[in-house]
Amino acid sequence: MADTLRQGAESPHESSPASSSPIQRPCIAKHDHGWRRVVLNFTPSWFSVTMGTGIVSILLYNLPYNGIWLYWISVVIFALNVLFFALGFIISILRYTLYPEVFKVMITHPVQSMFMGAFPMGLATIINMFCFVCVPHWGDWARYFAWGLWIFDAVISVMTALSLPFVLMAKGSETHLSSMTAVWLLPIVSSIVAASSGAVVAGILPNDQYALWTLITSYVLWGMGLPLALMVMVIYLMRLTLHKLPPKAVIVSVFLPLGPLGQGGYGAMKLGQGAQLIFPKTNTLEQSSGPIFYTLGFLIALILWSFGLVWLFFATASIARSKNFPFNIGWWGFTFPLGVFAASTVQMGSELPSKFFNILGTVISLFVVVLWGIVSLGTLRGVVSGKLFHAPCLADLRMEEEKDMNKAA
Repeated sequence: MADTLRQGAESPHESSPASSSPIQRPCIAKHDHGWRRVVLNFTPSWFSVTMGTGIVSILLYNLPYNGIWLYWISVVIFALNVLFFALGFIISILRYTLYPEVFKVMITHPVQSMFMGAFPMGLATIINMFCFVCVPHWGDWARYFAWGLWIFDAVISVMTALSLPFVLMAKGSETHLSSMTAVWLLPIVSSIVAASSGAVVAGILPNDQYALWTLITSYVLWGMGLPLALMVMVIYLMRLTLHKLPPKAVIVSVFLPLGPLGQGGYGAMKLGQGAQLIFPKTNTLEQSSGPIFYTLGFLIALILWSFGLVWLFFATASIARSKNFPFNIGWWGFTFPLGVFAASTVQMGSELPSKFFNILGTVISLFVVVLWGIVSLGTLRGVVSGKLFHAPCLADLRMEEEKDMNKAA
């Protein structure tokens, strides 16, 4: 995720027609201070904070060896994540309302635009925890509220997964393989995350027919995202092989392929669970279809989890080889991919059941929690100092503004 700090200034992209007019373009230099600086430089990559915080709350809630105190910690982190998401959503609205030109340059930026996928993924973690924590206590209205949130999240995920890769194909200058990064996965993985969240939501709906359609839609979302993510991973492996490891500033991005593998496996198991329960109730397909979907879901999850071990080795070896590397907002790229891999491991332990997967899932989950604490402290320091508020997609606007000032002089 740290690719935003490097490639934002290096990756050329076409400025929108409106940016050629100094009247329509916001005066970046005048607004780049105080609270306006925070709003102006609040990029979509900040929603990776909600992704990482959300997966930590889910891991603590579902920890195999749990306790009431861990439950309440997970609830506190869940509430904190809701606050983060709400603040991020409000600041984003302010950003694109006050500076509409910024949205145009952001959505056509080859790196920044990919982080739009972090928004629905962060929301999906909130929906899952809402189903786990709030629905059992708040009644039927909470079930339908969660369903409505999921429908919104699914629509945004599909729009993100389809439109952003196409914008990458259709806009800007030619893309070279050496400049390809793992952030290409972010908009695609959003549909996989929405599919997993849909399986959770289907399990709490009181109407079996609504639950069935939610489940079928989730299978479609899963099918849209996972194969495309695997294709992108092939391209990324070729990029790593031909052009070697990324620089230290962006080395954390090598963990991102764990996201679709871990979330894809977790989603396959949760969808299989839903099929086993809902298919017989709704007379869908044959009586044996539910158990077949359930078994196939675990088989697919096991294969994806095994493939995840390969990428976990590559990522760990890359970090070990790089040794010291600077802190930036991209460090949140550690938390969510490792977190969903841990969630998949824990889910496999509950399905078998297996002490091996339970213990391994617990160890990885606790490691992610510790890592989340470290990254959170680093982010807090960066927020206080203001160093993390940097939007690479504004580079073109600043250049155009300087040209206008030089012409006027």
